[in-house]
Amino acid sequence: MDLKRRKNNLDNKINNKKISLCSINNSYSESVLRIIDANLNRCREGLRVVEDSLRFVLNDGKLYKKIRDVRHNTDKILRNIYSCIIEKRNSFDDLGRQMPETSKKDFRSVIIANFKRAQESLRVLEEYSKIFYPEFSPEFKKQRYEAYTIEKAVYLKYKNFLWQDNTKRK
Repeated sequence: MDLKRRKNNLDNKINNKKISLCSINNSYSESVLRIIDANLNRCREGLRVVEDSLRFVLNDGKLYKKIRDVRHNTDKILRNIYSCIIEKRNSFDDLGRQMPETSKKDFRSVIIANFKRAQESLRVLEEYSKIFYPEFSPEFKKQRYEAYTIEKAVYLKYKNFLWQDNTKRK
């Protein structure tokens, strides 16, 4: 390996395999970091909605703790580079800001939508982390599969409650 290549590798590796992109100012890198930031936020938000549903509506401490662990584990994956990611955030100009929210007709719709939101975001994080943070990609995959497992557990345990006709909440 030539000296220039080794120097580039060393420049890119900081603090326990963490790649620092805070100093990179090209639009491609900034766009990828914005994707990571948006999906990390989306994932945590979706998991939090499911978590609160399990905690306050279904009163299920076991599943509540499992989904909380997924949220905390997901947050820990990129915690050391949070400042780098948030520096690239541009929520004011985000095209998604003007998108209308879809309404949910019942409790079941809220649960399903937020499980899917979290799972899809974890998949995006898994894929885009491969570009700058490849060592984190398997961690996102692990959390995604844990979310699938918990979704199935919620469905199996509460299918009679969640799939009955009168699940509308007032």
